[in-house]
Amino acid sequence: MRSAARNLETVMNDELTGLASVEAARATLEKWQMQAAEQGKTAPVHAMLLGLGRFDAVNLAYGESVGDGALVTVAQRILHFSEDEFEQGDWLVARLGGGKFLLAAHEACSRERWQWLAEALADAVAHPITGLDSSGTLRLWPRIALMRPAPGEGPALIFDRLGETLEEARTKHGKRVLWSDGGLTVPGRRSALVDADLLAALDRQEIEIVYQPQVSLSDDAIIGAEALARWQHPELGRIGASQLFVIAERTDHVAQLSRHIATRALTQAATWPVGQRLSINVTPADLASANFADEFIKLVENCAFDPENLSLEITEHALLDNLESSAKTLLTLKAHGMRVALDDFGAGFCNFRYLKILPLDAIKLDRTMIDGIGSDERDLAVLRGIMAMAKALGLRVIAEGVETSEQRAIIEREGCDYYQGFLRATPMSNAEFIDIVTG
Repeated sequence: MRSAARNLETVMNDELTGLASVEAARATLEKWQMQAAEQGKTAPVHAMLLGLGRFDAVNLAYGESVGDGALVTVAQRILHFSEDEFEQGDWLVARLGGGKFLLAAHEACSRERWQWLAEALADAVAHPITGLDSSGTLRLWPRIALMRPAPGEGPALIFDRLGETLEEARTKHGKRVLWSDGGLTVPGRRSALVDADLLAALDRQEIEIVYQPQVSLSDDAIIGAEALARWQHPELGRIGASQLFVIAERTDHVAQLSRHIATRALTQAATWPVGQRLSINVTPADLASANFADEFIKLVENCAFDPENLSLEITEHALLDNLESSAKTLLTLKAHGMRVALDDFGAGFCNFRYLKILPLDAIKLDRTMIDGIGSDERDLAVLRGIMAMAKALGLRVIAEGVETSEQRAIIEREGCDYYQGFLRATPMSNAEFIDIVTG
């Protein structure tokens, strides 16, 4: 994993997690504030400091290697959360030492949205961690300090205020999010309101689908796109796909949300130029349903989309419960012409048994496998190892999160087949995707 500090000419990384270091975080915040000051403005910055409660006990109980693995997992969760929620703006994720992580966003943001994001991030980090060793499941308990820096408050003061607030939050039992001005959030209240809002949004067809173009490295031609869900909440602003499904899980409406996304994406993609591929994410709830394969095949037929141009993307999380059953379901879908890709490869605990049992056509490299390949020999060596394995298994490789020409040149040289990322295009509407393909 590499730094999540954006637009820095020189980026300093935390050695363990690859996130931005304290120095890089300070430099980024200073840059945002200086740019605004030059225009006579105050930078629209919001910041939160996440701390892992009693993390020292993890090292004592399980050993430092497990503790380090847990920190890497937490870093990856925060990074993925940020990518999903702040896709269109500048943001920063850094490790400030120990079990403390900074998330800052360079965008106008309401107090309600920042509070909700903190609660959602705490939920994501608190999700059980598995696969670190034979000891079983590890669960961490995060607390978060929030603030919006006032004019004149530089990085040093920001870090001090957040640190003091986080320590105060530790003393308030049952409370996990605290504003630096003393405003304590009410756990669950905001989440309950959003839960109700989601059901209404589904009924009103308000969940939008955007498309992230996928590009062939051989000729730089767009070969298709991945469908992503977005919800523009009237109070909280944009909510990305990951949090949409977290909300849906709480309300037991994952299947309804998943079908809504698939139906809209398949219907729109049916109007695309011939040969363009559509990639859709398949959820754990989908694979757990005994009737999913038959119902999905009927849905594809009803939407008049060619299954030969459809790829289904699955994550390790979707496979943990019943690998053999998942393989059977995917084989049924492959028999109708669909392809299967293992998504976010390298982001978590990689179980290579998946590659042996599942009927895969491709693997999608998580952006954390790409970020450092231009500057870290070990990262490049890992990429080469993955490419050699993929070629031996006859799998295509898609790289996610490609943002620089250097990254593109390296993955092309190493034999990667396709890529997606901001270097070529950001997620776009259906009309915009058709324009860029036909233009």
